Amino acid sequence: MSFVLNTQLEGDCYNLGTADDCCILLHKNALVPWFILVPHTNENEVYKLEAHLQSSVQKTTYKFATFVESHFTADKLNIATIGNIVPQLHIHIIGRFINDFCWPAPVWGQSATTNYSDEELVAIKQALKDNRLI
Repeated sequence: MSFVLNTQLEGDCYNLGTADDCCILLHKNALVPWFILVPHTNENEVYKLEAHLQSSVQKTTYKFATFVESHFTADKLNIATIGNIVPQLHIHIIGRFINDFCWPAPVWGQSATTNYSDEELVAIKQALKDNRLI
């Protein structure tokens, strides 16, 4: 299978690497820690994945959720596979805070945005490496 990342995901995110059969992305909007896992598959729904890939994706989601909650001290996690605009299967793992830019509303479709600095990106990648996530 030839994996090709959806162009919208590619444009909206930093590609941090690969882990456990998933492309690991960080959304460019630094207002909340927003990771996106893109399994290497042509399927568009988690339940359609072969058992071994479904298990791998579930474990990777768990690892990233645990990382986001502990590393960023998130008050709440939003984990979703919506796919209404981008049909490629992808899992959002978003750390939310009771004082974030749009709490308690969802982050999708919000116009507020700020970019990560180069230093912040390096620090996040290093933290992921230190935690053996990438």
